[in-house]
Amino acid sequence: MRCRPKGGIIARCRQASGRHERRMTITGDAPERSERDYPEEVRILEVDGREFVLVGTAHVSRESADLVRRVIEEEQPDRVCVELDEQRFKALTQKTNWEALDLKQLIRTKQLTTLMVNLLLASYQKRLGLKLGVMPGTELLEAIHVAEEREVPVTLCDRNVRLTILRAWRSMSWWKKNTLLAALLTGVFGNEELSEEDLRQLRQRDVLSELIQDLAREMPALKEVLIDERDTYLAQKIRESEGRRVVAIVGAGHLDGIERALVEGRQEDLAKLEEIPETVPVVKIVGWTIPFIILGGLVALALTKGPEVAGENLRFWILINGIPSGIGAILAAAHPLTILAAFVAAPITSLSPVIGAGYVTAFVQAYFRPPRVRDFQAVSEDVFVFGAWWRNRLLKVFLAFLLPTLGSIVGTYVGGAQIIRNLF
Repeated sequence: MRCRPKGGIIARCRQASGRHERRMTITGDAPERSERDYPEEVRILEVDGREFVLVGTAHVSRESADLVRRVIEEEQPDRVCVELDEQRFKALTQKTNWEALDLKQLIRTKQLTTLMVNLLLASYQKRLGLKLGVMPGTELLEAIHVAEEREVPVTLCDRNVRLTILRAWRSMSWWKKNTLLAALLTGVFGNEELSEEDLRQLRQRDVLSELIQDLAREMPALKEVLIDERDTYLAQKIRESEGRRVVAIVGAGHLDGIERALVEGRQEDLAKLEEIPETVPVVKIVGWTIPFIILGGLVALALTKGPEVAGENLRFWILINGIPSGIGAILAAAHPLTILAAFVAAPITSLSPVIGAGYVTAFVQAYFRPPRVRDFQAVSEDVFVFGAWWRNRLLKVFLAFLLPTLGSIVGTYVGGAQIIRNLF
């Protein structure tokens, strides 16, 4: 299946809803299913004298929240592990999380794109939760509430969400990154109607894991980071948690991987899974190739055809980069100084793989038109409304990043091709 088929994201999850059927696995001397009478989403493992009760949930399911409460109350564990990191926990429990975001710092560290992917995924999940009548993460919060009621220690076992997305982003090619963004935007702006049967199936699935599995057919590296690495990470954190009996609440899509890792007893170095990978050397070489060709072409023109011809080509380069990038900023309805920055920055940043024009324009836009509190509060709803991208200041920063970047890319290839043509 292609990652951008007709029908959008919900349709892909709908098609995937019947793929994985698997009964609960009992390992070692754990009690028989009949003694506990749990559904197949609960797996009980006996490993090295400890008992791990894995509860697979759909992150937008009221039934999952009820199952979580039941299992914790019946098992009376020594510890409860949940598939959350500190950041996601705060996002679920503190409504001011978005307002505390240091947007300019994210732009300076070139994490704006990963923030946008994170926002699109979270907003899509919230939108689906509205259709299902339950907010994302309800079952995880339920696990924490029940544990607190019974004074059971809680461990947050997931890897930092931004680190996960950044690792996934760094693992993909430029083309795959654009494919992913296009697929997410298609799902965001899609308006698919769901039947009662669709809703029933989606309530029983870890929908984001299904989506990632589907996208992984086109982008294997995406699955490796978002599913396989997190299976390993979660399993290790669960194994390291204290207590003889541990209940772990995880997305249903992680059940198989976590179970396999726990049973096999593999010890993992979590520090390696928390590293931000460096840019692939080939990417660096390609990134410097275009500036080398352009600058080399201009120097060659000056030597072979004279400084006047080289100057004409240099002026053409400035205009062919600056004008499309500036038009992109205009289409984003950006601040006037952002438009000026797009025109000035594009010809320069196109000759350096270190920073792109979009990061310059996004920073200028965030500086002169910083998002307001209400923009952060409304972003998860505004992201679904096409026109709201121009009204919400946070979304407009994304537009001020994307559209000038596209203009600069067009200008770079047109300008470069023209210089090479004039040279030969």
